[in-house]
Amino acid sequence: MGIQFHPGQGVVAICDYNTGFIAPEMVKRRPVIIMCKQRQNRPRLCTVIPLSTTAPEPVEDYHAEISLPFALPYPFGAVRQWIKGDMVAAVSFDRLDLIRLGKDRFGNRRYLTTPIGHDLLEIAQRCLLAGVSLTK
Repeated sequence: MGIQFHPGQGVVAICDYNTGFIAPEMVKRRPVIIMCKQRQNRPRLCTVIPLSTTAPEPVEDYHAEISLPFALPYPFGAVRQWIKGDMVAAVSFDRLDLIRLGKDRFGNRRYLTTPIGHDLLEIAQRCLLAGVSLTK
C-alpha cells in the first residue's frame, strides 16, 4: 500500500487507519474521498474524509448519505455510502491506495481515478465544515 502521487480532489481511495490510530478514531481500512488539491508545501500529505456503509446513530449535520456514481469493489461495494465529516484527517501517502479495477487487455493494472463530481464534493465539503464546527 502507498501511493507515489497526489490523487485528484474528489477521487475515492482506500485509507489504512490500522496503524497509529486509537479507537474511537478510525482503526481499519475504508474508502475515503480526497478533499484537497495538491499543494507544494504539504509533500506526501492528503486531507481525506472517510466513507462508511453503516448509517451513523444518530445522524448529525456532519453526516450525509450519498450514492457514488460508480460501484466500489468488495468489501466496500455498496453504492450508498455515508460521509463521516467528523472524522476528517490529513494522512500520509503511505496510508493511501487507489482502488484497483483489475487489468486491461494488455495486462496493465487499472485504477479508479474518476472524481465523484462537483455536487457530491460540495456535500462532502459541507460535512467537513460541520464536522470541525465551522458552520453557522
